[in-house]
Amino acid sequence: MALKYSFFVLHVLVMFSLASMAFSDSLSPSFYDHVCPQALPVIKRVVEDAVNQERRMGASLLRLHFHDCFVNGCDASILLDKTATIDSEKTAIPNNNSIRGFDVIDKIKSEVDKCCGRSIVSCADIVAVAARDSVVALGGPTWEVPLGRRDSTTASRTTANNDIPPPFLDLPTLINNFKKQGLDEKDLVALSGGHTLGFAQCSTFRNRIYNDTNIDSTFASQRKANCPRSGGNTNLAPLDPTPALFDTKYFSNLVSKKGLLHSDQALFNGGQTDNLVKKYSISLGSFSKDFAESMIKMGNIKPLTGNQGQIRVNCRKVNV
Repeated sequence: MALKYSFFVLHVLVMFSLASMAFSDSLSPSFYDHVCPQALPVIKRVVEDAVNQERRMGASLLRLHFHDCFVNGCDASILLDKTATIDSEKTAIPNNNSIRGFDVIDKIKSEVDKCCGRSIVSCADIVAVAARDSVVALGGPTWEVPLGRRDSTTASRTTANNDIPPPFLDLPTLINNFKKQGLDEKDLVALSGGHTLGFAQCSTFRNRIYNDTNIDSTFASQRKANCPRSGGNTNLAPLDPTPALFDTKYFSNLVSKKGLLHSDQALFNGGQTDNLVKKYSISLGSFSKDFAESMIKMGNIKPLTGNQGQIRVNCRKVNV
């Protein structure tokens, strides 16, 4: 009888925990601690495996989080495939034939659901944690990711086209773009520092290397070798000299007029963000600290919580 009672009490406690988790309206790093404590270690393991197989994947998973959050908040809308009712963000101009990492997210989701025994960890939280773990895997800082996001049931290609900052923006437009998301100038510079990792396609920097004047001539010539005036749109160039290592070289490049994208160099071009770029170029500690804080802030953009949205079983599809 006592054993039956203890099982009953345990069942009630588990159900209460699940109910309170499902309807929590704020994010917390401990969100899954009791209902599936192994969820975060599983995400970390899969991310590390993916990054070990292809170092570039770390930057891709970081970018996936950024492009998700800038479109109606951090709700995994970027993962949804096109259907009769879903206008997929995957085909938006900033993402089409460019955004990567969907297979890694699928694998994480499968492994986490297997570990937890059910679909309890949202795709939006997986994207947020995978971004953090990718940065750590490439030598960057760690931070506690607030958790408890739920997944959207809609996507917006139009909003993705309008709100994800393109690589040709000037500083005032960049500042306004980030301000629209509740992010300030420090967030702009720190998060742009994510370009310490990864590569860009020729089509995104061609105009800069052939037409911009605030560019080191030797650097421009080097980039032109792999990015002709026409053709070669998908040819890749590193965003900084060490594209698989989280360091300060992205900012050192800006000081030397070697920013790959027009929007990168706009951060150091006689404007109000020059001093912050200089600071980060000589202080990895300052950059790492501010980057982590800004990632947390970005991850808090309009999350779905409580009974909003859903926990998708398949990150690419809305639950039926």
